[in-house]
Amino acid sequence: MPLVAGRRRKWWWVLAAIIVAGVLSRVAHTGSRVLDKYLGDALYAAMVYCLLRLTGRVVRTAVWAAMAMLAVELFQLTGLAAEMLHSEHLAVRVCARLMGTEFSVFDLAAYAIGIGCMAAVDRVRIQLPQ
Repeated sequence: MPLVAGRRRKWWWVLAAIIVAGVLSRVAHTGSRVLDKYLGDALYAAMVYCLLRLTGRVVRTAVWAAMAMLAVELFQLTGLAAEMLHSEHLAVRVCARLMGTEFSVFDLAAYAIGIGCMAAVDRVRIQLPQ
């Protein structure tokens, strides 16, 4: 079922909340690696899910979000993102930070958790009366 305008608006609000929470997870440090590192990764994947959800169905969105996150993580293996950190251009350095520069299997797990949580909430929300 394509999203109607009212539901699409809700997804934009969810997206904004996830971005704010993601930025806060990177700025405020608790001393817990799970919260300081992997919460942000899960929120990053949830953000990608929300962006894709604006155009698709739950299962399709979850698959595409997982593929996008895997592509980002595999791109880190090339070393290009790490090299981008040394660019003279601020926009290139910001992109490198947004993508991340080091491959980690734990990042993939965090992405899966973020996408899985978003898909589960999305499924439950669909089944509840509007």
